[in-house]
Amino acid sequence: MTIRMIALATLVAVPTALMAQDTPPQGSMPLSQVVTKLETDLGADLGHITDISWDDDGYWEVEYQNAEDREVEIRVDPATGEVRQ
Repeated sequence: MTIRMIALATLVAVPTALMAQDTPPQGSMPLSQVVTKLETDLGADLGHITDISWDDDGYWEVEYQNAEDREVEIRVDPATGEVRQ
């Protein structure tokens, strides 16, 4: 019976541990620094940022209007602030 309980507890715990994270991981850059880096890196191409949200796949999802007023969506690494391709 004890072995069955341990096995059941393991089956319940493993998916939880493997589930995506719903907040940026410890050691990530503050969001304000990520935005500052994007402003610097995008330069004149950045019109304005329209939305930033955390994606549970492990990155910031940023939507912005570029200088030509087109909507652009990028993924940003939370630890480095670099745009992911």
